[in-house]
Amino acid sequence: MDKRGEFNAAMKEAMKNSNKIAVATIRLILAALKDKDIVARAEGKAEGISENEILSMLQSMIKQRKESSKTYAEAERFDLAEREETEIKIIQTFLPQQLDEDEAGEAIDALIKEMDAQDIKDMGRVMAELKTRFAGQMDMGKASGLVKQKLAA
Repeated sequence: MDKRGEFNAAMKEAMKNSNKIAVATIRLILAALKDKDIVARAEGKAEGISENEILSMLQSMIKQRKESSKTYAEAERFDLAEREETEIKIIQTFLPQQLDEDEAGEAIDALIKEMDAQDIKDMGRVMAELKTRFAGQMDMGKASGLVKQKLAA
């Protein structure tokens, strides 16, 4: 089942279970997906955005919610921070299994070797390939720091 089908099935299940937070979160995902599909179709991609682009979109949504949760917690709005954390957990259910730090490091090392990346000038190429191969499986912010550290060494 593709991601679009997965979202719709999850929406039906959340509605059936009267899970208001899940329904609201999945609606936000579907709205963001629709917006991105419209832009992609305007650029000539009749099928909309790819599965990898959907995974990147989900990771962006998680990143936004982590920032919001932190802001709410600092403002002692723990109810809102908790809701953001709940939304993060719901969004994460649509992502593939995340690589742990060691696995991510090994994947980055292998990719650098495979691409024969020599120095920091190759970082863009390596990051682009990482996003293609490991979309949704690793935090690209952390991965960027690891790539930079490995290429600078």
